[in-house]
Amino acid sequence: MIVDIEDTTTTAVNKKLDGLREEGGAFTMARVLTLVIAPDSEDMLEESIEAANAASREHPCRVIVVLPVDRDAADPKLDAQIRVGHDAGAGEVVVLKLTGPLAAHADSVVTPFLLPDTPVVAWWPDVAPRVPARDPLGQLAIRRITDATFGTDPLACIKSRLEGYTPGDTDLAWSRITYWRAMLTSAIDQGPHEDITSALVSGRAEEPALDVLAGWLASRINGPVQRARGELKVELVRPSETITLSRPQDGVTASLTRTAQPEAKLPLGRRETRDCLAEDLRRLDADDIYLEALKGIDKVEYL
Repeated sequence: MIVDIEDTTTTAVNKKLDGLREEGGAFTMARVLTLVIAPDSEDMLEESIEAANAASREHPCRVIVVLPVDRDAADPKLDAQIRVGHDAGAGEVVVLKLTGPLAAHADSVVTPFLLPDTPVVAWWPDVAPRVPARDPLGQLAIRRITDATFGTDPLACIKSRLEGYTPGDTDLAWSRITYWRAMLTSAIDQGPHEDITSALVSGRAEEPALDVLAGWLASRINGPVQRARGELKVELVRPSETITLSRPQDGVTASLTRTAQPEAKLPLGRRETRDCLAEDLRRLDADDIYLEALKGIDKVEYL
C-alpha cells in the first residue's frame, strides 16, 4: 500500500502512519533500527528504497527517505508518502520531500519519525557530505554509510573518506569487495606460506571498490601495490609463485590461478547494493580494517 500526503506536516504524517498500523497490523513487528536515506536527487529514490526493502528482510526497520526537491522555492513545503505491506519490505517506508527553506532542515523533519530506543543508521546512496559525522543527519546516527561508486569522481570520493572519517563510518565500495578479500586471504593462507612481495589490482578506473581493495593490500603487505586500468584481476606475487584472481567485468565466475597448479573456478559475481547494505547493517561498531584500507590508498602506485 502506498499513501501520498501533499503539503502536510510531520504531525499529520505520524498520525496517518499510526492509523495505518492500527488498521493493518501487519507491520507491528519489532524493528531493530531506523534507516535514514538521503539521496541527492530523485534519480536514486526508487533504487535506494528497493535496496533498503530487501535489506529490511534481514534487519526489520523503519526506512525514512528525505529528499530535497526544490531548494530555491520561496515557500517551505512538505510532501510525504507512506509505504507499508509488500511495498515496504519488512517494515515501513516514509518518504519526505522537502521544498524551499525546509530542505536545509532535513534533520528536524526526520527527528519526529525516529523510533525510540533503536539505533539510527544514515545512508547517502549517491552524493555524500565530506564529513558525514558532522552533517545534521549524520549527527543523528551511530552508523553512517556512503557510496563512492555513484560520486562524480569515484576515486576522489573514496580518498576523501579518510579525511572526514569518524568511527562508525563505512562505504559500500568496501563491502563490495568482501568476497574478493575472503578469497584472496584463503589463497595466501595455503602453502608455501611466504610473504607477499608485491601486488597488482587491475580493473575499471571508475571503480572505487578496487581502489580500496588496493589500499587494503597496501596496509597488509611489505611491498609495492599497483593499481592499473584494464582487465579485472588481482595478482599477488610471492618468491615461489604468483596468485591471480580474475573475472570478466560483467561475469559471475572467477578464475584463481597459482604457479604450477591447475586453475580453479569460483562464484564471484558483482554484489548488488542491497546485499552490501544488508552486510553493513549487521554491525554498528567501528570498522578498523576499513580505516586501515583508506590509509593504505595513499601508498598505492597508480599506473
